[in-house]
Amino acid sequence: MSNIYESAANTLGLFNSPCLAKVELRVTCKGISDRDALSKPDPCVLIKMQSHGQWLEVDRTEVIRSSISPTFSKVFTVDFYFEEVQRLRYELYDISSNHNGIKEADFLGAMECTLGQIVSQRKLTKPLLKQGSTVSKSFIMVTAEELTGNDDYVELSFSARKLDDKDFFSKSDPFLEIFRMNDDDTLQLVHRTETVMNNLNPVWKTFKTSLNSLCSGDHDRPLKCTVWDWDSNGKHDYIGEYQATFKEMRGAMDGRQVQWECINPKYQIKKKNYKNSGIVILNQCKIIKMHSFLDYIMGGCQIQFTVAIDFTASNGDPHNSCSLHYIHPYQPNEYLKALVAVGEICQDYDSDKMFPAFGFGAQIPVTVCVLFCVFPTYVYGCAGIQGVVEAYQTCLPKLQLYGPTNIAPIIQKVASSASQEMHTKEAMQYFILLILTDGVITDMADTREAIVQASHLPMSIIIVGVGSADFSDMQMLDGDDGILRSPKGEPCLRDIVQFVPFRNFKHGSPAELAKTVLAEVPNQVVDYYNNKGIKPKVPSEFESSRTFAP
Repeated sequence: MSNIYESAANTLGLFNSPCLAKVELRVTCKGISDRDALSKPDPCVLIKMQSHGQWLEVDRTEVIRSSISPTFSKVFTVDFYFEEVQRLRYELYDISSNHNGIKEADFLGAMECTLGQIVSQRKLTKPLLKQGSTVSKSFIMVTAEELTGNDDYVELSFSARKLDDKDFFSKSDPFLEIFRMNDDDTLQLVHRTETVMNNLNPVWKTFKTSLNSLCSGDHDRPLKCTVWDWDSNGKHDYIGEYQATFKEMRGAMDGRQVQWECINPKYQIKKKNYKNSGIVILNQCKIIKMHSFLDYIMGGCQIQFTVAIDFTASNGDPHNSCSLHYIHPYQPNEYLKALVAVGEICQDYDSDKMFPAFGFGAQIPVTVCVLFCVFPTYVYGCAGIQGVVEAYQTCLPKLQLYGPTNIAPIIQKVASSASQEMHTKEAMQYFILLILTDGVITDMADTREAIVQASHLPMSIIIVGVGSADFSDMQMLDGDDGILRSPKGEPCLRDIVQFVPFRNFKHGSPAELAKTVLAEVPNQVVDYYNNKGIKPKVPSEFESSRTFAP
């Protein structure tokens, strides 16, 4: 057992190498071909990064309806490592459904490059390759900008009144675009609001953007703001525009409104009594200090790590060498490899290092247990990851593997603890649930409901698929096919699930698996606390009372 345990520990240097810079990537496509003669495509771009020979989705743009040359407002923020070849893949899809699903979408082409190529050229333009590597007539352009200096965010809330009506049988469907004026006089899209249908007095949703994206830290930098009337054919009608600066926007920080006249220059010339095409109002401007993951960890945030292990009969008889639970005297099985690789990272951020460990899908000895502890000796959990390993090896001979593969109960159990923590005064414990399973779960509807409810809590879920089963349906849980929704249609508030098949890392180091499954956790922690307005403590507030296990 020491081999895999030491292997994970010895390779953790991968997680300590600092990035050279953070880079923002923006995407534009040109000349997308129409696959449907009756309508234009609804494009969406996925960005993937190569890890251990596998392409893993990092993020995706919004879907732009009816556009052959979309400029996406979504900004991708990635860490740049000069010493690493960071391979990226951009995949373009035509998504016609309302749920942003990828499975049923039409693949329009892909482009592969390295982050170094984008950074060195600042603006990389390449043709998209179709299936079979045939070059298409469509192009993708990726623009890179280094995040420097101020990493604060600004929260803006816009509305408008008395906008021009551009539709004959109904009112305009307005949306607002904000562009930053660059030093070379080019325009960079910062944000595009949603469309408010049939309304000349729209109130757009509050949005958040970095000060770096908005004005490059220059409060006097000109911003061009344009209001459009959305049309389903993609030929949106121009309503008007105005110019602003962040310095002007800051006037809305003290509760006052800031207003601009929306002007159509053609109307201004042609119409004698023309005043404006409406008024755009900034109702709120709030600067948000974005704390980092390390701010919270150094400020007292504790990671509460819980393990759940699949003991269903599909794993095979543990006494048989073909079983996924077979205990080899010299070689750890896949369950142990995954457990140690992920647990080794998490235990460093848990002061008491006592980890609850649960099993599901077994008989003890004749009663089917939906959920049971694998640490009968300890009230509060196993002593460190090595303690979980020993508890697993001790309880395995006493169990009769059975079924079904239900994981909703363990999610609900950890969510219950996270819910209690959320209502405490300090609320500085964050829960990570690691689920190790060998097959597709049998309570998908209940699991979806449990995950959606857990997305409101300080909690993340990591699911590692062990063995050679078909895990395609499991991808839905981590949002690879759009936003996860409950059976009733309620969407996840945050993306909190990461699913990875262990076989993708079977021949790699434990650190590669841990790096992949834990990559999203720091951002999930930061997003939760920032959205809740919870600030990290000053170290002096907790150092005197904090105790650590040896």
